Amino acid sequence: MTLNEQIITIGLGVLGVQFCRWLPFWLFPANRPIPEYIRYLGKVLPAAMFGMLVVYCYKNIDVFSGHHGLPDFIAGLLTLALHLWKKNMFLSIAAGTIFYMWLVQQVFV
Repeated sequence: MTLNEQIITIGLGVLGVQFCRWLPFWLFPANRPIPEYIRYLGKVLPAAMFGMLVVYCYKNIDVFSGHHGLPDFIAGLLTLALHLWKKNMFLSIAAGTIFYMWLVQQVFV
């Protein structure tokens, strides 16, 4: 990629990110109430995304081979316990991911 192509690519990336950040403010300005359907989505989508993440993380576990999915389930329990204790999705996901990586690289080698 030439320097000009790199600059154009970075510029288009910046424009795309900024467009996505400004779009909600254009669609739902502060002087108008937010539609009820959008409020409903704001309430249910975080839990749905978390559920999809759990399904995605556990879909390829083979309990009949290797470590029988122990690192996955142990890290999942830590993630669940942290989320129930602190109610902070970022903390629980980050700590569970770091703990899982530690388990598979240091403990279940």
